[in-house]
Amino acid sequence: MYLRTAHAEFHLPTLYKFIQSHPLGILTTAIKSPIHPLIQSSHIPWVLDLPPAPANNANPQNANGHPTPIGTLRGHIARANPQAKAMIESLTSSSDTETTGIKRTVLEEEVLILFNHPVHAYVTPKFYTETKPSTGKVVSTWNYAAVQVYGKATVIHDSTSDDLQEFLGKQLDDLARIGEEDIMGYTGTGGRKTPWKVSEAPESYSGVLKKAIIGVEIEVVRMEGKFKLSQELRDGDREGTVEGFRALGTEEGERMAEMIEERDEVKRGEKGHSSGGS
Repeated sequence: MYLRTAHAEFHLPTLYKFIQSHPLGILTTAIKSPIHPLIQSSHIPWVLDLPPAPANNANPQNANGHPTPIGTLRGHIARANPQAKAMIESLTSSSDTETTGIKRTVLEEEVLILFNHPVHAYVTPKFYTETKPSTGKVVSTWNYAAVQVYGKATVIHDSTSDDLQEFLGKQLDDLARIGEEDIMGYTGTGGRKTPWKVSEAPESYSGVLKKAIIGVEIEVVRMEGKFKLSQELRDGDREGTVEGFRALGTEEGERMAEMIEERDEVKRGEKGHSSGGS
């Protein structure tokens, strides 16, 4: 992902929060296969497990100079998905497996997961109240926010293994809790609805569904965010952009205006901190 300094974000707590707020990520793999496409992508809802201790910087390294995991992403994917088939094929057909008899579970190549903010928008030069009137040197652009995650993928796919059942049991329970409580707000308190749980479905039914999916666990070694929200504009142009989006009178326009203001506050806070301000 191309990252201009004005748009780049490497602060881990900010990136963690973004993923937790927008857990539907696009898993992309590049796996050589005689029958499946090299590059494949799937939309998967993820559960983020944070590292035991808070990370002090964006991309820490251990004593050997290798990236230290900065989190774990857990997801599941349908066995019938060609991407799942390519991953399983890569693991079960490797020469190492044939030679040693030991089943590989970690994909050789790094994988990418992309998380997008649901609000994004075209930005018209008509919003620029400072530069457009003075020079006319403006062009249209697009505002958006996204986080890319890189890491090594462990694929849990052996249907006879207790590991798969244990993984899926925890994964589906955690995903339901996040969806019901964090996203839907069903906490069962304060007059709110009681959250649905996987255990409410017949065990025979959920058991059949579990046989049709596999688990994917990503050991995250690198994260980077891009918050392209008019930070690079002059104050007048940025303020004009905020006013322009609000004038649209739409929910998305209002949300984009808020995102631009929020990011501007972050930018100003960083400047204040670097200059010794409180």
